[in-house]
Amino acid sequence: MIKKSVSDSKTVQTRLVMPPDTNHLNTIFGGKVLAYIDEIAALTAMKHANSAVVTASIDSVDFLSSAKVGDSLTLEACVTYTGTSSMEVYVKVSAHDLIKNEKKLTTESFLTMVAVNEDGQPIQVPQVYPESEEEKLLHTTAPARKENRKRRNAYKHNTI
Repeated sequence: MIKKSVSDSKTVQTRLVMPPDTNHLNTIFGGKVLAYIDEIAALTAMKHANSAVVTASIDSVDFLSSAKVGDSLTLEACVTYTGTSSMEVYVKVSAHDLIKNEKKLTTESFLTMVAVNEDGQPIQVPQVYPESEEEKLLHTTAPARKENRKRRNAYKHNTI
């Protein structure tokens, strides 16, 4: 099986926050940010797997600060860990006030994407290996997040 580095899947997008994207406080809707996160996670996973993917879960989304009209949003994503057909994707979103030249981290998220074939059936993905210290930390802590997902799913299935 082929192995790919975390940096092989790295994807970056930049977007401008426009008035229709914002709420009555002129800050971006959380749902809009979630849509951007899901899109870049899919692109990142497709880049890693060289196949179509589906979103299996959005494990966590932490909104740390807001972005306002006129800010530039930069989304960065990479595959941090892989299973047989699944990939954990880390996404961070930063806002940049281009007038004041101020940057801040607004959102961090972990998603699980699954590679699928033309029939929608899961297919095997390449393993991933980290290189930088940040990548190594994300990779090392991924099994705990995976176990947490399993516990959460088991709990949901037993309580409904």
